[in-house]
Amino acid sequence: MNRKTIAITAFALFSLFFGAGNLILPSQLGFKSGDLWWLVAFGFCLSAVLIPILGILAHAKLQGTMFDFAKKVSPTFSVVYCYIVYAISISLPSPRTASVTHEMAIQPLWDSSSLVTSIVYFGLVYIFVVNRSKILDVVGKFLTPGILLILLLIIGASIFTLDFDFGTTEFSSPFTHGILEGYQTFDAIGAVVVGGVIIISINLKDDAASYEVKRSLIRKVGWLAGLGLFLVYTGLIITGALFHDSFDAEISRTALLNGISLKTLGSTANLMLSILVSLACFTTAVGIVTGTADFIKGRFNDSRQAYIITAIIGCILGVLMGQFNVGYIIAVALPALMFIYPITIVLILLNVAPDKFASAKVFRWVVIATIIFSIPDFLGSIGWGESISGITLWIPLSQFHMGWVLPALVVFVLANFIGKKSG
Repeated sequence: MNRKTIAITAFALFSLFFGAGNLILPSQLGFKSGDLWWLVAFGFCLSAVLIPILGILAHAKLQGTMFDFAKKVSPTFSVVYCYIVYAISISLPSPRTASVTHEMAIQPLWDSSSLVTSIVYFGLVYIFVVNRSKILDVVGKFLTPGILLILLLIIGASIFTLDFDFGTTEFSSPFTHGILEGYQTFDAIGAVVVGGVIIISINLKDDAASYEVKRSLIRKVGWLAGLGLFLVYTGLIITGALFHDSFDAEISRTALLNGISLKTLGSTANLMLSILVSLACFTTAVGIVTGTADFIKGRFNDSRQAYIITAIIGCILGVLMGQFNVGYIIAVALPALMFIYPITIVLILLNVAPDKFASAKVFRWVVIATIIFSIPDFLGSIGWGESISGITLWIPLSQFHMGWVLPALVVFVLANFIGKKSG
């Protein structure tokens, strides 16, 4: 466990997290947050940095697959949960990376169709996925440094050349808006998906290493990657806030990032941004498809054929869904996120908690409470909010789409108290 191994693995984990949403969401958040950018950044980093890194720490503790995250609820629930998460991952965030790459990296330079972009893009993803053992080294050594260099150029050029003049915020609840926008990065889901990729990659490189050595390595890697995400997200949010009066208020996420890069990088903006977008999106797509293929392979007795077939299906879905624009994919993803994200957050927190506070019964009760109180947010996201408004008025924090938080916390405390009494 030398420093080089830690650095390469941390770079790789950062890249597997940092994809399409991570790139286009923070700058627009800052653009609309005005002088309250710090409060928005705090909320965004809570759901898009802290929770995902806790997910990596949970992987360090479990050192298994995503199945281990939910098996204390019940094996059947865990299997269903895993299939839902992987289905969402290869159907929404993975194709979104191709869509963002086309809109921001390819279309401004070449007048080609999104279908051609998606076919070439996922063809390359497939090549990386089938060469499973080399992913950490290639991503960590070569791709991530390029991503970080260009990001630092954009952020540095903004912070050190512009006056710290911020407008007024457009958000009625900046902190909550930041948290919910952090959902759209898919990073909590990414933690349980790509965390498994990191575990398997480490095992492929050195299966003989002890549990404690691997746990220490994964923890250090997780905190380093989290620090990188925190600095980049905060930097992009500040950058967006500094450009509050430079663009039309209704500018799209991708157009805003294009405009900021043009003002900060000058004549080289298009080329630099194209490289940045392509690398950031590509590494995330590789992580998602690899994680899904790893899981299916495990469900079919380590069948290499199952791994290949899953990789092919994941890439085909990426090509098909990649034909839709970024805004449409983000809108479609919202209902799924409002339901599965709270469950994922709760599972991450329970797995990180000491075992004496997270028995199988506690897992079961807290997850059931989370599912029940996530339903109103899910129904609201599909347009049924008015029909259940009488119910949501009685649920604390439901006006912020976080009605599951207090019930899950209360059930966690009660389940531990009752368990201690009965014990």
